[in-house]
Amino acid sequence: MPASSSRQSVRSSVAPVALPRLSRRQLVIGGGAMAAGGLLLAGPSSAASATTRAVTGRDQKIANHHFRAPFDFLRGSRDGVLPSAAGLRLLHPTKQRKYADLAAGSKTVTYDYGSWTSPWLSQGFGLTELISSWNAETPNGTWIESQVRGVDETGATSDWFVLGRWCSNDLADGGAISRTSVDGQGTDIATVWTDTLHLYDDHTFGKVQLRILLMRRAGTHLTPTVRFFGAVASNLPDDVPATSSFGLRRGVALPVPTYSQELHEGQYPQWDNGGEAWCSPTSTSMVVAYWHKGPSAKDLAWVEPKVDPQVAYAARNTYDAAYEGCGNWPFNTAYAGRYGLEGYVTRLRNLREAEPFIRAGIPLITSVAFEPGELDGAGYSTDGHLIVLAGFTDTGDVVVNDPASHLIKSDDAVRTTYRRDQYEKVWLAASGGTAYVIHPTWLRPRR
Repeated sequence: MPASSSRQSVRSSVAPVALPRLSRRQLVIGGGAMAAGGLLLAGPSSAASATTRAVTGRDQKIANHHFRAPFDFLRGSRDGVLPSAAGLRLLHPTKQRKYADLAAGSKTVTYDYGSWTSPWLSQGFGLTELISSWNAETPNGTWIESQVRGVDETGATSDWFVLGRWCSNDLADGGAISRTSVDGQGTDIATVWTDTLHLYDDHTFGKVQLRILLMRRAGTHLTPTVRFFGAVASNLPDDVPATSSFGLRRGVALPVPTYSQELHEGQYPQWDNGGEAWCSPTSTSMVVAYWHKGPSAKDLAWVEPKVDPQVAYAARNTYDAAYEGCGNWPFNTAYAGRYGLEGYVTRLRNLREAEPFIRAGIPLITSVAFEPGELDGAGYSTDGHLIVLAGFTDTGDVVVNDPASHLIKSDDAVRTTYRRDQYEKVWLAASGGTAYVIHPTWLRPRR
């Protein structure tokens, strides 16, 4: 459906200006350098059932592999870990590992660990990108590591690639390690771009295995608890489809709180140069608050000034030490998971596929990029930015919470409306329809 002529915008007459780096990604249109995501194919599935579902259309191939406590972790193989009602936990670790955290002064610490490895997973196509997600609790002294390996088109099995090392708390709050992606993993056929496994040229993985390592300081009896672990695989073309039609009977706008990253300009520059770059944790904070979750007043006591302090808290607790930024996608969804929510990175083919989430009351966090003039009313341009998709107008235009707030330092400038055709294009062209999905564990949309 064409975009509505009654579209409302803020500062639509202001000439766009270049927005400083807002997210961790420089998106290469047509070059394949897009963050992998996934498609939530919602249906009557329970929290105890794994999903491995693929959707193809216009050569857009997407598949999710999701594992949830308790029963999904009975599949695959376990080494020193035990599935429980709460999640996957360490029981009798069989291995040890020495780890030196560069951000913690390179002191070497010995950890006992166990692991869970998925069955070999096939999505019915050769994937070119994959990104994992997890929800876990990691008491101080414990952490987790996400890994993947695959079988390429020749039948050869790759080594394991690391897709993230993570713990709940910041080092200053007693966390075991600094959260970090891992650089320097490139091979002849694949590499890892921060949180995304990417296959070079015409190489693909026809099937993959996921593995998660549960670590605890040697000699202790602590354990991480992993409630959700998964990944999304994709193989997407470079072209962008025609604008999707609006499928809802009427418009709906979810009451997501509005936070502006512009209010945090210059705040705590040690985390990604301060608030001007905090689009991801700002968007995540909005959605977490929408579900009436988030840090306590005690958690926020250190934040100054006390203006939307949960944004600075989220920036600190999503920061990636290797990337030196707050835009690591699974680190943001894992942050939401700290509050009992289920969060993961996904990819959708168009806005029509976003509508069931909105209908179910679930806002999405979408990744866009655009040049001056490509998104009317934005007032800026960007190489990569996260925006909350909060609803649709009666004619199908998108209602959003844009944390850049048209470069206005005000929460009141965050809620706005963009044209459906323009927004869908800058979302699909920039990131292949990548989004964060964050919701209570009991709530999932049906298609």
